[in-house]
Amino acid sequence: MRAGKLDRIIILQREVQSVLDSGDVLSSWTTVATVRAEVVQLSADEFLTGFGEAESTAIIFRIRYLADITTADRVSYAGKVYNLKEVSEIGRKRGLELRAAS
Repeated sequence: MRAGKLDRIIILQREVQSVLDSGDVLSSWTTVATVRAEVVQLSADEFLTGFGEAESTAIIFRIRYLADITTADRVSYAGKVYNLKEVSEIGRKRGLELRAAS
């Protein structure tokens, strides 16, 4: 993985839940890490759903290795939020390939 290709900045976020005094559960997203990334592929697909047409954006990021990144996390990039669909290790802890969709 070449450092020059990591030309984008992404924010990795994780959902945290806290219990309020009233007993209600409050879910919010907290920043896990802000890292440099390479955008490998970006595609937008339109498809038919039960309620009409919808657009889905699929994107692949490559980052340096970080432990504990899972598909329960999400990525914030260029003002959009992407849910992680797959996290693959590149080499032996050299990097991660993050497949995400919005």
